Amino acid sequence: MSATLTDTIIAATITVLACGLGGLPFVFVSDFPHQLARLGWAISGGLMLSASIFNLIMPGVVDAGITPVAIGIFLGAGVMVLASMWLNGREFHVSGMTDAGARRSVLVLATLFIHSFPEGLAVGVAFGSGEVGLGLIMAVAIAIHNIPEGVAVSLPLRAEGVSGWRCVGWAIVSSVPQLLACIPAYLAVVAFRPILPYAFGVAAGAMILLVISEMIPESVEKESQRLSSGVAGMSGFLAMMMLQNVLVF
Repeated sequence: MSATLTDTIIAATITVLACGLGGLPFVFVSDFPHQLARLGWAISGGLMLSASIFNLIMPGVVDAGITPVAIGIFLGAGVMVLASMWLNGREFHVSGMTDAGARRSVLVLATLFIHSFPEGLAVGVAFGSGEVGLGLIMAVAIAIHNIPEGVAVSLPLRAEGVSGWRCVGWAIVSSVPQLLACIPAYLAVVAFRPILPYAFGVAAGAMILLVISEMIPESVEKESQRLSSGVAGMSGFLAMMMLQNVLVF
């Protein structure tokens, strides 16, 4: 069965709403165990790394060779680097928050908002390839990743006195670009099939850089947490490998 644009939109909507789940605990509690959130980052990082390698890079290489995929990876990583450079060093002011709290909250929200674009791109490219199984693999990986991402958005906001339901709302808003990016990505891949290996590379490059530069470091606060973070990341990596047997093969 071929994937359709409707399938893509539904999958992306689910990934966006999954981010709201990360803010839901703050409706009932004023604090959240940082260690649990950090393990969530590690697990979801492993999931996305596995999906990038086995469901984007490898199919792209089989289809068109290493060069187009490598070019795509370079471009995808480059977009993430430019986005991060644009965010660094900017000052933010929000009514009702301290300057430091406002900057931290807005920086996290803006960072995750921008980082949501490659995730939407990955969903659109996966479904645009015509394989429903591949699309489901990518959507599941990103939806699981979005839960700790929602926690990351909500933690600084709740610490500054933002209500729990507003934390849920802001967590969802931070992932809206996934829905916006998946549609043009799907249409572009369907209309221009030769760009598929490049598109796979762009999505993989953006996600791998996100995992390496943001998610894995976020999962390790202290030296003693390296092993637990590594085990959690590897568990996510292997879980995604096994999930492919159910959804694809």
